[in-house]
Amino acid sequence: MENSKLKQQLDSKIKASTEPVEERKLLHTQETIIPPVHSDYVAFSNHALEILRENLKNQPLSFPLFDLVKSPSGGAVVFSVPGLAGEEAEKELTGIILGYLTPRAYWDTPDPVEGTPPVCSSPDSMVSYEGKPCSQCPFNDFGSKNGESGAKACKESVIVFLLRPKNILPLLVRIPVSSKMIFLKYTTRLLSNMTSINSIVTKISLEKATSKDGKPYAKYQFESVRTLNLEEAVHAKEFGKQFMEIFNTVEIDIEPMIQEAG
Repeated sequence: MENSKLKQQLDSKIKASTEPVEERKLLHTQETIIPPVHSDYVAFSNHALEILRENLKNQPLSFPLFDLVKSPSGGAVVFSVPGLAGEEAEKELTGIILGYLTPRAYWDTPDPVEGTPPVCSSPDSMVSYEGKPCSQCPFNDFGSKNGESGAKACKESVIVFLLRPKNILPLLVRIPVSSKMIFLKYTTRLLSNMTSINSIVTKISLEKATSKDGKPYAKYQFESVRTLNLEEAVHAKEFGKQFMEIFNTVEIDIEPMIQEAG
């Protein structure tokens, strides 16, 4: 009886070892395969991540490769969005927020030339690259920026990864410090309703406002306009997870994320 069981175990191992590699790989990953979904978002197709990885050829997906929507100046309430035909004016941006970053950086000159690396920076506004806590830094204090009442010397912003229906790469939207708290309140409101930020479609718009010293600026507004169905939500979560893993494998260049952020 024991010999019979041993023979069956050996036969089973031999059969497994002689299976084609592709077949064994498919069997191994079968449980993680997400079924196709009917959606306006082309990134949710079965081949979107495959295309992404194949085109990258293991090269880093660095920040400069993305289209970036900068903060409008002078109180303008229209976004300037990079497109195939050049910059396009759009009053609002709609899509799924795959994730976001909260970088900050400090320059020891009031108006650094674009491209100048900061003296100190942090990808998450919590700990600098040197390992120092941002909360204890004097340049994080309100009023530490000379010449501007109440402003911090260390610049902050939020970078939102906004996935739009016709693209598999997200659009990067830079939110200035003047609207950072508005965005964080939006995410907190979603949290209080047990809603994941990548399970809904968010609309980003601009509203004209005036600062305490009389300067016009654009205030960002965030609104949930649609809840994804269950299949879309599963795809959004998985795509966002894998995409952010790809992006987070590279060292983040803070300077272009912060410059002109307000």
